[in-house]
Amino acid sequence: MAKKRIVTATVNGREEEFLCQPRQTLLEVLRNTLNLTGAKEGCSNGNCGACSVVIDGKAINSCMVLAVEAEGANIETIEGLAPGDGLDPLQEAFLENAALQCGICTPGYIMAAKAFLDENPNPTEEEIRFSMAGNLCRCTGYDKIVRAIQQAAEVRCGQSASCEKETV
Repeated sequence: MAKKRIVTATVNGREEEFLCQPRQTLLEVLRNTLNLTGAKEGCSNGNCGACSVVIDGKAINSCMVLAVEAEGANIETIEGLAPGDGLDPLQEAFLENAALQCGICTPGYIMAAKAFLDENPNPTEEEIRFSMAGNLCRCTGYDKIVRAIQQAAEVRCGQSASCEKETV
C-alpha cells in the first residue's frame, strides 16, 4: 500500500492541509475529506463535467486530477462561490432561468461558467455553447443553461467596467 501524503492547497480562500492516498482523486478528497459535496461524481472519467471545479483559474474535472497534484493550487468550489448567505449572479441566473432540474450537473456548470466568464466577460451565445461543451445535462436541455450564463454575464458586466467587446 502506498504511503499517504500531506497536501496543502487553498480551497475557497482558506489554506487547507489534507492527508490523501497517492491515487485518490481531488473529487474524493473534496467530498470525503473536506466535506465539500457540491462537486458531483457523474461519470468518473472526465466526460460529464459534474465534478468541475476551478483550479488556478481554469475549469477542471476534479475526478481526473489526483489530489496530490493539487499541492499549492488555488481551488474554488461551488461552496465558495458566493460570500455569506447570498447567491452569486450565476447561481441567481440559473434559478431565474430554470436552468436546473435534478441538480447533478448544476454545480459543475456554474463553476465551468465562472471560469469562462472570468476569462471572457462578454461572450456571444456561440462562445458560451462552445465553452460549455465539456458539461452534460440530462434534464433541462441546453437553452436554459445558455440563457442563464448570458444573464449572469450581463449582470457581472453591469458590476464591472471591463466588459467592452473588442472590435476588429
